[in-house]
Amino acid sequence: MVWNLLKVGVTLGIIAFLLTQVNLAAMAQYLARADFALLLVAFALYFLAITLGAVKWQVVVRAQNLAGSFGDLLTFSLVGLFFGNLLPSNVGGDVVRAYGLMRATGRAEAAAMSVLVDRLMGLAAFFGAAVVMATLATVTLARGSELEQIEMATVVVAALFLCFAALLFSRRVSRRVQWIFGRAPLRRLEPMAQRVFNALQVYRHSYGALAANLALSVCIVVVTTFVWYTVARALGAEISLFYFFLFNPLIAFVLLIPISFNGLGPKEATAVFFFGLVGVPGEVALSVSLIFHLLVVLSSLPGGVLWWRERALAPALE
Repeated sequence: MVWNLLKVGVTLGIIAFLLTQVNLAAMAQYLARADFALLLVAFALYFLAITLGAVKWQVVVRAQNLAGSFGDLLTFSLVGLFFGNLLPSNVGGDVVRAYGLMRATGRAEAAAMSVLVDRLMGLAAFFGAAVVMATLATVTLARGSELEQIEMATVVVAALFLCFAALLFSRRVSRRVQWIFGRAPLRRLEPMAQRVFNALQVYRHSYGALAANLALSVCIVVVTTFVWYTVARALGAEISLFYFFLFNPLIAFVLLIPISFNGLGPKEATAVFFFGLVGVPGEVALSVSLIFHLLVVLSSLPGGVLWWRERALAPALE
């Protein structure tokens, strides 16, 4: 509870500070003349990204020979988004996804590993895009020197992520830590640990599933970039599509630090910073980012309806 209150405080503090740094009258004008039809297009694009997310999860679910249908996986994803985006809960969206699939299939370890691998492949696509775009921004932008530290950070974090993924799939590492479960306090967990290991090892040779999941993850990065661009067009902002491809992965990279409520605040601050590098006024960048966040929230609402209709998920969230 205290941590959630701190995150809400960080969000409110950053938003309040940003509002003191922009022309509120100009910002109100941008928001007032927003093209509702284009905003609907942006919403549809974001929902397309959610649907693609369910498709790419289904790819790794099938590799485990789990029986989850696409409709079920989309439902679990939407409910997970609802809890992850709208509620100040300690239960993450991935936990909700895994629990829903476990209930549907009865295979807890395999369900959890499908969610873990799905998340890892999504991060792999994201880190790859972030490294490429950070390098490209540093080289091409007139104020690229201001991005050198961000470029270094993306490379370091991406390298650490690759090391973690390699260790996670390593049989040698697994054998070396196996002795832990032979000791008395953890001996009762050894069967479960073995099932987790077996479920994870399924993906060692599922090259087609991993490649398809990675390709779909890249598609999601592209689609969300077009969401940003469409929102900007709806506000009448003339910003090159190239800059959205350049900054979308970098903005998301900053949001890996969980210091705010659903990224609100840091996302807006980084959007103002990055787009300010190419001459976009702060009120424009802030308006685009806030509307983008509103679309994320609205897209999460169906998950709340689905959860309310399927109250059997409630025990996992108590």
